[in-house]
Amino acid sequence: MRYVITGASRGIGLEFVQQLLRRGDTVDAGVRSPEGAKRLEPLAREVGNRLRIHALDVEDAASIRSFAADVCAAPVDVLINNAGVPGLWCALTDVDYTDMARAFAINALGPLRVTSALLPALRRGAVRKVAHVSSRMGSVADNTEGGAYAYRMSKAALNMGVRTLANDLRVEGFTTVVLHPGWVQTDMGGPQAPLPAPDSVHGMLRIIDGMGPEHTGRFFDYQGAEVPW
Repeated sequence: MRYVITGASRGIGLEFVQQLLRRGDTVDAGVRSPEGAKRLEPLAREVGNRLRIHALDVEDAASIRSFAADVCAAPVDVLINNAGVPGLWCALTDVDYTDMARAFAINALGPLRVTSALLPALRRGAVRKVAHVSSRMGSVADNTEGGAYAYRMSKAALNMGVRTLANDLRVEGFTTVVLHPGWVQTDMGGPQAPLPAPDSVHGMLRIIDGMGPEHTGRFFDYQGAEVPW
């Protein structure tokens, strides 16, 4: 199976790459910076052409076009939109609206842009699956704490976009889901997070492997439980 992963140079994205390569899959990894590519180069030396590393800034339309031109040369079976930013976590009176706009551009618009750009290759794939790493913090029903405006609002926008995308692509046999990875021990989640990245990614891959048309447009946590919108 051929997977495409965005935000693949660290944290959850890097763990996706490692687990997929270990089980024999092929991965095209999108990374924002040359430093990120350096983290993946040792893996590429180990597995040869089963890992290809590409520059990708999901905030930049030209970068996405270049990425798609490279990736779409062959069919893509599964796209995992993982790239994201936390934005500033602050009170209402301290919201930085420039920062919030960037969070929307990366967390909500980026996955739609990448999915649209990769549609030609996904249509030629064997399973036509797209998974979006979102967050329970983007759930309107589950929000009982407030704060984190940029992150919550951008992930809620992503969630609505995925529901719409799932409806649009259903007739073509696509399965599109939203995944909550849990509170994970990454640079974003911090050292106090309770969940190791390998456990989160193992759970999400189990969901991706098992998802079919009946799951499209739904929101699951890494353990397979449905998350309220």
